[in-house]
Amino acid sequence: MRNTKQRKIVLDIINNSYSHPTAYQVHQECIKVMPNISLGTVYRNLNTLVSLGEIQRLDIPNQMTRYDKVLSHDHFICINCGNVYDLKRSDITYKDMIDGNKVLSCKINYEGVCGGCLNKSEGDDINGIKGK
Repeated sequence: MRNTKQRKIVLDIINNSYSHPTAYQVHQECIKVMPNISLGTVYRNLNTLVSLGEIQRLDIPNQMTRYDKVLSHDHFICINCGNVYDLKRSDITYKDMIDGNKVLSCKINYEGVCGGCLNKSEGDDINGIKGK
C-alpha cells in the first residue's frame, strides 16, 4: 500500500496529539497544512491507519469515535464531560494466551468522574458522586 501525503499528515496529527481527536478535529488540523483535503479523505486515511495498526480507534459509548497513537497505555474516560486521559499501563499482567485463546491486544478503559468535574461540582451531586 502506498504512503500518501494525506496519510502522513493524518498520522503526524494523531501521533503529536494528546487530546484523542475525532475525525472532524483531525480534519480541522489537516486543512491548516493542506487546505483542500476533504473530510472523506481524512476518514479513509484514519480507517487505513487503524487497519494497518499505526493508530488506534477509541470507541467510547455515547461519544464520537476518537483516535490515538499506538502506545501501551490505558485510558480514563470522564462520564460527565467526556474528556479522555492517558494513563500509564496498569499493573495487570498481560497474557499471550487465555484459556487456549490467543490474545492479540488488550485495551483497558477506566470510567468515572475526572478531577476537573469533581472540583467544579464543589459538593454538588454529579452522576451520583459527591464532589468536595
